[in-house]
Amino acid sequence: MRNKYLRIILLLLSLIITGELTAQNRFPKPEFESGYVQPSPTTPEPRAFAMEYFDVFILIAVLLLISYFIFRKRSRRGILWTSVFSLIYFGFYRNGCICSIGAIQNVTLTLADPNYGMSVVALLFFILPLVFALYTGRTFCAGACPLGAIQDLVVHKPIKLPVALQRGLGMIPYLYLGLAVLYAATGTDFIICRYDPFVGIFRMDAPFTMIVLGIGFLLVGIFVARPYCRFFCPYGVLLNWMSSFSRWHLTITPSECVSCKLCENSCPFDAIDIPDHSIQKKDVSKNVKRFLIFTLLIPIWMALGAWVGHQSHVFLSKGNSQVYLAELLISHPELKSDIDNLDIQAFLASGKSMDVLVEEASLIRNKFRIGSWILGAFIGLVFGIKLLKQFVYRKKEDYEPNKGECLSCGRCMDYCPVES
Repeated sequence: MRNKYLRIILLLLSLIITGELTAQNRFPKPEFESGYVQPSPTTPEPRAFAMEYFDVFILIAVLLLISYFIFRKRSRRGILWTSVFSLIYFGFYRNGCICSIGAIQNVTLTLADPNYGMSVVALLFFILPLVFALYTGRTFCAGACPLGAIQDLVVHKPIKLPVALQRGLGMIPYLYLGLAVLYAATGTDFIICRYDPFVGIFRMDAPFTMIVLGIGFLLVGIFVARPYCRFFCPYGVLLNWMSSFSRWHLTITPSECVSCKLCENSCPFDAIDIPDHSIQKKDVSKNVKRFLIFTLLIPIWMALGAWVGHQSHVFLSKGNSQVYLAELLISHPELKSDIDNLDIQAFLASGKSMDVLVEEASLIRNKFRIGSWILGAFIGLVFGIKLLKQFVYRKKEDYEPNKGECLSCGRCMDYCPVES
């Protein structure tokens, strides 16, 4: 009986082995006369589920540590070394991904497309810095963001830009944020990730133009402190809003300010509000009138911005591959025979009709029409509010960091002679 079972087992094993050999030889590798050797395909291992949450743990630990150095130790050196760690870990080790800045696009696409699912880790990277900003200011900018850290290390001889120039450049992050949301909501592109100036440096691999852009930002950053953070970063807009209402915030002095003025030029980001006792009562009354006038002008700025946005939606929609392809084939139908155009050949191979392509492109363009209208109104609102702020006067007795603009780097604390 035992020999009978043994024979059955051997027979099954022989059948399995024979079947495997047959399956392996059923579809032999193609032979090429050119001498081409087919490489062995390799698939990179995905990051382990536990390691993704480890990244979240590191982010929380860094934000807590920076808060400790700001409020307990008042240590610029501690903030600096924490930012170096973030640069090494989130920048070079994690290759700039996951990124809180780029997570704006994931959140937008999740809200706009029910078929898109956002990971919990990406959501946490988006929310956590904002929550900390609401309570402790822009601690994320101080030392958790690798993009800010790499710029902070090259600041050498910062110059003070004219106020008018700073205000003009300050509109760019709002426009960048609006465009990023628009392109993500329409499923067109993640432009924040595509045009990240430092991700190529972190990964040691990027198109030549992006490498040049990243190096250019660092060279400018020697004299204009953190140019990307101040004049381009779309996530900085959200952090600015949250930090403006922060419950606790970095202070220059640990106790009462003695107005020694030693900190007046200590901030390379021009984020210190300086006391101004020169404003007279008559100036205040003039400001009230101007404030009312510019308040009434805000709806006009929004309407003008909405009109400009509506006029530009056709141009902006061309960034979508389907819209671009539909327009190309409509205007140049002879390109269907162009075998070198991979986009056209992929469309023809898909079996999709021209009518379907045009219909899909029309739906996307309609999304751009609505989105561009909203974007223009948003930019008009921001522009109107920024003009309005020029006539808002708040009496200041001490030298204080501007809650919204301050990056909580801690440089100003070392200039204060007051001991806690």
